[in-house]
Parts: sequence; C-alpha cells; structure tokens
Amino acid sequence: MDVKHSLKGPQIYLSRSHPGLVKKLFELEVPELTDGTVEIKAIAREAGSRTKMTVYTEFENVDPVGSCVGNRGSRVQSVVNELDGEKIDVIPWSDEPEELIANVLSPAKVEDVFIVSDSDEEKAALVVVPDYQLSLAIGKEGQNVRLAAKVSGWKIDIKSHSQYYQDEDADGVYDEDMSYEDSADAEVVEVE
Repeated sequence: MDVKHSLKGPQIYLSRSHPGLVKKLFELEVPELTDGTVEIKAIAREAGSRTKMTVYTEFENVDPVGSCVGNRGSRVQSVVNELDGEKIDVIPWSDEPEELIANVLSPAKVEDVFIVSDSDEEKAALVVVPDYQLSLAIGKEGQNVRLAAKVSGWKIDIKSHSQYYQDEDADGVYDEDMSYEDSADAEVVEVE
C-alpha cells in the first residue's frame, strides 16, 4: 500500500494480492475481530485462487471459526464476493504443532503428524494421510500443502499411509533418522 500526493490530492495505491487486504476485509465483516475477541494468527494467500487463515480466541464460549464464517456463511461469503470468488479456508489455530499442522492441511484428513525438527532454524514435520487423501492433502499443483506450510510456519512432508508403513522400521516405530529420499517408491512433497 502506498499513498502519493499529486495535484489532484492524495492517491492511494493498494495491492489486491497482499494478505493484509483479506485481514482488513474480515475486520469490516466480523465485529469479534475488531473488538479483539477473535484474533487472526496467520494468513497465507495465493491471490485469486485460495487463502488459508488461522484464527484464535482465548474465550471458551466463542467459536473463532464460526465467528469468521458467520450465520450460514454470510460473513465469509461477503469477503469471497469482494475477492471475486477466491476460496477462503478459516482454520482454528493451535499452540500444539501436531494439531496445527493437521488443521491447516484441511480439507484432507490426517492420520499422524511426526515432528522431525523443532529448532529455530528449521521446523519440519512428516504427515501421514490415508492413501485416498494424498492428492487432496497435496492439492492442485501442490497448492494445499504450500499454503499450509506458509500459514503454519512448518516445512511439511506428506506421505500416504502405505508409503509410510513401507518405510517404517521393523519395530513399528517411526525412526527420525530415516531418510525420506532413499525410498525409491515414495512420492514425497517438500514445501519450504
């Protein structure tokens, strides 16, 4: 966003692709965001196509997702209409990384989330999904997992149930030192 002063007065230049636009549009539609009852934790966006937004509240009796979606989807639909039909996923935020990663990969169902690395330099997780949900978890051209990684702040590797259990060691326990790239049959999606 930029404001330039000209002879005709100030001119505002606004980028419709900036995630801040989605945040401000929701603040106009959702009074709980304006008064601080509900908070937007993160937004990841591919403008014109899809947005993933995580929301949080400290109040037990307030549903943050329901507040943003509105009665019969009225609030989110107003924002979708303003963005020319862009799909918007409103997702509950969690401080637990496993739960957050499972949430942001919606609409795909997640079987397991394994934290591979949780350091300040790199946060990486391996996600196991049912075989029939692999393409949904990855998304069209990798869009779902790409946006999920951006909104969560985690590098996410996805494996199907059969790929994971094929690579699993004999004890039936996940080995964190296992190299995903060594598996010839595994289709691994890495998103940074």
